[in-house]
Amino acid sequence: MTAKLNVITGATGLIGSHIAELLAARGESIRALVRPNSDTTFLRQLGAELAVGDLHDQESLRRCVVGADIVYHCAAHVGDWGPWRLFQDQIVDATRNVLNACKAARVGRVVYTSSITVYGRPLNPGMISEDEPRGQRMRLWDHYCRSKIMAEDLAWQYGSDATIIRPGWTYGPRDRNTLPRIIKALQAGRIRLIGDGANLLNLVYAGDVAEGAILAANNPIARGQAYNLCSEGELTQEQFLKSVTDAISLPAVRRRMPFWLAYAGGFMSEIIARAIRLKRPPYVTRYAVALVGRPTRFSIQKARQQLDWAPDVRAEDGIRRTLEWMRRTENGTTSVASPSRAVSQPA
Repeated sequence: MTAKLNVITGATGLIGSHIAELLAARGESIRALVRPNSDTTFLRQLGAELAVGDLHDQESLRRCVVGADIVYHCAAHVGDWGPWRLFQDQIVDATRNVLNACKAARVGRVVYTSSITVYGRPLNPGMISEDEPRGQRMRLWDHYCRSKIMAEDLAWQYGSDATIIRPGWTYGPRDRNTLPRIIKALQAGRIRLIGDGANLLNLVYAGDVAEGAILAANNPIARGQAYNLCSEGELTQEQFLKSVTDAISLPAVRRRMPFWLAYAGGFMSEIIARAIRLKRPPYVTRYAVALVGRPTRFSIQKARQQLDWAPDVRAEDGIRRTLEWMRRTENGTTSVASPSRAVSQPA
């Protein structure tokens, strides 16, 4: 083990677990903040030190970050559904608490995991760089975008020792949110191609995001900087859905719906769901429609030049790895049928 100590919040989640995995492979020391009821099997297999605590327990946070050389703050509420107080609590307040603990412990480097969601809905037809204004044309009830912007502002107050990474649509083994949700919808026959299906997606494999986060944490030039960590567009919407349906032995999605109609349908679904106080997200939301159907492009030129970073895992391989992990996970919430051909890529 090296003398450098890396602390990770959200280490049982998608990006945090991949950061832990890469650091462990490099022989780095890892300490992970975990809840008492968290499934820590994977982290224990990596040899990580487990610090039981809570993002709202300042004393447990202080114990967790003391002696840390780098803190990767990845913990957050993931998703587009819920009351504002949930996002305030789990994104804004949680980030403030982590940063306060880091300040008290004089942590030299903090990497905050944000999202390309912070840009809102830009009208920019070109590639969107880190200089693009945040929060453009925000949707009503766009709590995720708003809370991520507020958390970023807190990170900037930490000073030049902070770095912000903005991943795109992230997937990979230990994804318990986005891809499982899409697979359930495919199995139920609820998915439509939005528009012509030719828009490029900003899909990025979680291991690639983790690599970018580690590069940013250890590169002096990244201090006080923000980086888009996503794909500039490898698969179209139609190609992505076909990759998934092929892998789970379902027919390709053929039915189409205009973007405006899908977006309006998502808005109506949200209105009804809020009126009846639905706990889970409705089947269709504006965020989900935009995620799949938008034509937005994000530049990774800054990360490429300053960090020598670019996505390495091809989407086809990454999707196969993710689905294979889902098949191996006995307690997974989504049942994935085995494809007709074997998946040979390791997770």
